[in-house]
Amino acid sequence: MFVTAGDLNIHVQVQGPPGAPALLMLHSVGTGLHVWDPQAEVLSRGFRVIRPDLRGHGLTAGGEGETSMAALAADAVALLDALGVKAAHVAGLSIGGRVAMEMAAAHPDRVLSLMLCDTALEFAPPELWQARIEAVRAGGMAAVAEGVMQRWVVDPGSPSSRGLLRMLLGTDPAGYAAACAALRDARAAPLAGRIKARTTVVVGEKDPASPVSAAEAIRDAVPGSRLVVIPGASHIPTFEAADAVTAALAEHLNGGAGDDPLAAGLAVRKAVLGEAHVARSMANVTPLDQAFQDYIMRNVWGQIWTRPGLPRHTRSLLVLAITSALGREGEFALHVRATRNTGVTPEEIAEVLLQVGAYAGVPTANHALKVAKDILAEMEKAP
Repeated sequence: MFVTAGDLNIHVQVQGPPGAPALLMLHSVGTGLHVWDPQAEVLSRGFRVIRPDLRGHGLTAGGEGETSMAALAADAVALLDALGVKAAHVAGLSIGGRVAMEMAAAHPDRVLSLMLCDTALEFAPPELWQARIEAVRAGGMAAVAEGVMQRWVVDPGSPSSRGLLRMLLGTDPAGYAAACAALRDARAAPLAGRIKARTTVVVGEKDPASPVSAAEAIRDAVPGSRLVVIPGASHIPTFEAADAVTAALAEHLNGGAGDDPLAAGLAVRKAVLGEAHVARSMANVTPLDQAFQDYIMRNVWGQIWTRPGLPRHTRSLLVLAITSALGREGEFALHVRATRNTGVTPEEIAEVLLQVGAYAGVPTANHALKVAKDILAEMEKAP
């Protein structure tokens, strides 16, 4: 779809449950929103994934003249405003990662967390970017395609790499040149000490454009950030190392269970059940049930719901099936309400309860259907 945001008509794809936490994904220079396709397919099961074409790329206009990281960050914030999104997790690839950092520094209230893929605080040397600007202005995208692809991928002959080449050749030279100016002028100093968001830095082991040393510099500059190096990957790993990139982003979005299961559990519980419900529940904790609540948060939400073996959507379906079959009406009702965040549809609930009827008994499934119908009707009326 197209959204008017500031002075731009932005092309954007939005996927995932309407009530789920927002995830803004910003692509690299010379590509478009489809560079995130493998990750969006998985992450949109539990998040509201927002993927724009950046200024002057894809179907978004606005590539005239030069631009800056500040302007690109302002574009992203304007898009969130246009979509009614107060704050989002932000994932950025290459220039998208640098724009994400600019957002976190200038608009910290709009950034829930950062996932920075194959990017840098600054992109030396400036002369490289000026040469690219002059090359595409004189000879179009074909003038830089061979050199760019050598830096982007390990195997330029693979189907996904040929797809990336088509993205590059299809990019508006004026939009590419404008973004190159932002990369040329980006400096680390304005970001120093200003990024407070929880951050994971992801980098391909063989990335020559923003190497592991650049990722380490980000990690060292952002307190508490975590570094993930993807073996054998280059600068654009979202296709060639799709599963590894998706796993790194999923672990980050699930709160980093390996680092702190309690914090991870809280993050996932909020994402599934909603922040308002979790806040009410935690406000009612007393010394009698504090230890039990910590146990549930750490072991159920922090160690089971965060496992990569099943997507959150599937775990939601399983919980609905088990709680209805066991007659746990309170838990079943809670997780019916949670489907607004997990992406489970009413049609899928109906299918689950048919299975429950077949294997746990018709009266059990019939009662669960009544509960689900009442809750879904309430949810339709809610704003």
